[in-house]
Amino acid sequence: MKNLIALAAGLLFGAGLYVAMMADPNKVLAFLDLAGAWDPSLALVMVGAIGVSAIGFAVSKRMQASISGQAFGWPKLTRPDLKLLGGAALFGIGWGMTGYCPGPGFAALAINPAEALPYLLAMIAGMVIWDRLLARKP
Repeated sequence: MKNLIALAAGLLFGAGLYVAMMADPNKVLAFLDLAGAWDPSLALVMVGAIGVSAIGFAVSKRMQASISGQAFGWPKLTRPDLKLLGGAALFGIGWGMTGYCPGPGFAALAINPAEALPYLLAMIAGMVIWDRLLARKP
C-alpha cells in the first residue's frame, strides 16, 4: 500500500510539472531572466503549489499518522543552520545554471532525456559525494 501511495503521488506530481511546463528548463530560465524576456508564469505555479501544500500540511498536522500508517517525520530544527543555507545556495545555483531541479529533472526524462540525463547523473554524483565524503563526522 505504501508503495502504491508513493507511486500515485509521484505520478500526480510529475503530471503537474508537465502540465505547468516546469519540466521545460527554458521556461524556468525565462522566469529567472529578470533583465530579459521575463516569464512570470512560474510565480503563479509556485503560489498555487504553496496553497495546495499549506492545505496538506494543515490536514497532516491534525493526523496521527499518514494514510499508509507511517508516522510523520517533522523537522526538529526551528532555525536555519549552515547545512540548510549551503544546500539552498547549491540548489539555487544549479537551478539557475540548468533550469532543472530534481522533480522537473526526472519529469523531463520523458520529454527530453538527452538533456535531462546529464543533469540527473551530476545530481546523483553530488549526492553520493556528499554522502560518502562530506557527511562523515570526524
